Amino acid sequence: MAKIIFILACGLAFLAPFVLTKNPPGSMHSAFTGFPNEFEGRELRDLGLSEREKLFLDDFPGQIGRFTDGNREIVIRRVTEATRKLHPASDCFEAVGYNVTPLPVKVGENNKRWSCFSAERSGDKLRVCERLEDGQGGEWTDVSSWYWAAGSKSGEWWAYTVAETDSDIPARP
Repeated sequence: MAKIIFILACGLAFLAPFVLTKNPPGSMHSAFTGFPNEFEGRELRDLGLSEREKLFLDDFPGQIGRFTDGNREIVIRRVTEATRKLHPASDCFEAVGYNVTPLPVKVGENNKRWSCFSAERSGDKLRVCERLEDGQGGEWTDVSSWYWAAGSKSGEWWAYTVAETDSDIPARP
């Protein structure tokens, strides 16, 4: 679990320099009422953000939370405008030295679709899956398609990244 936390913290730290513009004054989006208390039927425990991760929030158009359900680490980002400041998790993992291999799209709970990849470094094997959704039934399995669909709109989108140890991923040669 500590390795997963470290990996996600490194990923957020890597993205911090790209987060340098402010929300436009008077941008229209709903007030943030907090992160969910559970995810996929499992209670979430807040892991908090490190000081480094908090830097990422300075100009991020939304909020970021890091949680665990006891088995997985879950990063939840609420985004209030289309932004290039939201990057695919695979970019973050590659930036900190992981070998990333795409996996088939996963259809999870309530038929929600997730893009997934395996990440391996020094014998550590993780399965990481991510998705974005809005409150009107829109869903995206990758950041790029979300960005183009969102256009220049303001709104409320939720990005979920779930990392878990995966002993079923075969080792790379």
